[in-house]
Amino acid sequence: MATHYFTASSLDGYIATTEHSLDWLLTQDIDMEGPMAYPAFEKSIGALVMGSSTYEWVMRHEEGRWAYEQPTWVLSHRELAVPTGADVRVTSAAIADVHAAMHDAAEGKDLWVVGGGDVAGQFADAGLLDEVWVQYAPVTLGGGAPLLPRRLDLDLIEVARNRSFLCGRYRVAGRSAGSTAP
Repeated sequence: MATHYFTASSLDGYIATTEHSLDWLLTQDIDMEGPMAYPAFEKSIGALVMGSSTYEWVMRHEEGRWAYEQPTWVLSHRELAVPTGADVRVTSAAIADVHAAMHDAAEGKDLWVVGGGDVAGQFADAGLLDEVWVQYAPVTLGGGAPLLPRRLDLDLIEVARNRSFLCGRYRVAGRSAGSTAP
């Protein structure tokens, strides 16, 4: 059981525009059945966590529908509307407590830090991030939400090309996949 940050990034290191949009990503050419693509990754996931900006973008983009079956934690200090029937838990709890709850709910499957980069950074700061998966899109944004807004040393463990995307999978240096202690 490992905790992954799986995301896409522009070549200049942004995961969203300054307006928190991912529309730039949805026009890129990727094979959803190809190497390191989202659908196969998502099948290995038992619980998710995301920040409120990511959650609100998903809700706008999906017009209020919730596509995930896995329990999901949304980090926020605000109250947020939750779709009927969705297992979405809005919380301002400490990262270690959120990770422990996700671990318990995941039923032996991996954990996914969906976004943003600061959320992934908080998990890394707590010693609770095992891997970083990045699908680099052939676009630059010139600004926006950074991929990971802090220093993090990584070891490259897998690389692939998926149509227009350069995909990299990294192990957080000094940690083995599935480790639970810093």
